[in-house]
Amino acid sequence: MDGQSFYASVEKAAHPEYRDKPVAVGDPARLNGIVLAACPIAKSRGVTTASRVGEAMAKCPDLIVIRPRMQTYIQVSLFITQIFESYTDLVEPYSVDEQFLDVTGSTAYFGSPYEMAKRIQNHVLLSTGVWTRVGIGPTKVLAKMATDNYAKKMPEGVFELTFDKLESTLWKLPVHHMFMVASAMTRHFTRMGLGCIGDIARMEFGEFKARMRREMGKQSDIQAAYYWQTARGIDPSPVVSGIRHQLKSISHGKALRWSLYRRLQDIEVVLLELVVEVCQRTRRHNYLGSVVTVSAAETDGERTSWFSRQMTLPEPTALTHEVAAAARKLFIDHWNGLPLSNLSISLSQLTDDSVIQLTLFDDRSLAFRKERVIDAIKNRYGSGAIMRASSLQESGVARERAEQIGGHYK
Repeated sequence: MDGQSFYASVEKAAHPEYRDKPVAVGDPARLNGIVLAACPIAKSRGVTTASRVGEAMAKCPDLIVIRPRMQTYIQVSLFITQIFESYTDLVEPYSVDEQFLDVTGSTAYFGSPYEMAKRIQNHVLLSTGVWTRVGIGPTKVLAKMATDNYAKKMPEGVFELTFDKLESTLWKLPVHHMFMVASAMTRHFTRMGLGCIGDIARMEFGEFKARMRREMGKQSDIQAAYYWQTARGIDPSPVVSGIRHQLKSISHGKALRWSLYRRLQDIEVVLLELVVEVCQRTRRHNYLGSVVTVSAAETDGERTSWFSRQMTLPEPTALTHEVAAAARKLFIDHWNGLPLSNLSISLSQLTDDSVIQLTLFDDRSLAFRKERVIDAIKNRYGSGAIMRASSLQESGVARERAEQIGGHYK
């Protein structure tokens, strides 16, 4: 189930006076910012998600641009989850506006999957004002592709995609309509002469794997298995409520105005802020990390280049000063001196924090206790309640981000 133009739908429900007007969610004070969501009326007038706010307003002069309220959207999403859970206990969030439901055990109570879909649609609409589109299928991947390729384009917003329908429906679509096929994979498939989803599905797996190897090398075997199964609607993964996987890494990044981040002393402020956030989240999940990765984009306004480098630490850690020292060394060793437009930090090879390696010269146990006291203050009073003095400099972004969720206004 997928909420239509979710952020925009929530705002239109909160503002009945905008019901028949084009609405987009973005920052009206930043014309270079992007549109996070646009209602169907706005989309019909050329406004697209991820377009610039200024460009959207030029295409649609009467466009109403509303500043995002991320906390509100999260609360509405959680409320919708509760609605779903009144029909089945197997509800798996996929994103803030998409969720998988396994209704196998609920049909005896609520009727066929189609009848249940319509019932849940109306329940969510009456409760939140958000219209949902529903894809029905025997597997998660078929339900997802039914939503994206068909339900979103139908007035009733419901489409069922079963194995016996694949040849007459899904297999006729261009290959970029297959789940998890973006522009890069589309180019690979095009060079391989596979223009439609059916071209992959009808092929024997061995032949498809051989073609993938010729195109992408031996490391493509896992991808070959995934795309071949997806084209046929095969997906063994069940719908699992809550978080499905153990975290493999914890990362945090920031897009920067490159004209402001030319000097190392300014970049170091953001680098430390990112490390603080990564280490806090690592401790929150009771992990330690062994590998630090620094990734950055450099630009002079015309040319852009990326680098990503990693370092294995002497001991697993979630201590800010230890991760920061490694991250600073990685950055200085590989930075070419150009202004930065993006910077991110990652901590991986995570292990349980129940055992902490002690050292001869540092009291790591005391350092962890201090960090956890700081975490407790932030959890209770907000991330802006306590921060490093360096974040008060003009180059710091921590104060601004303390008022945001996911980089957007609460």
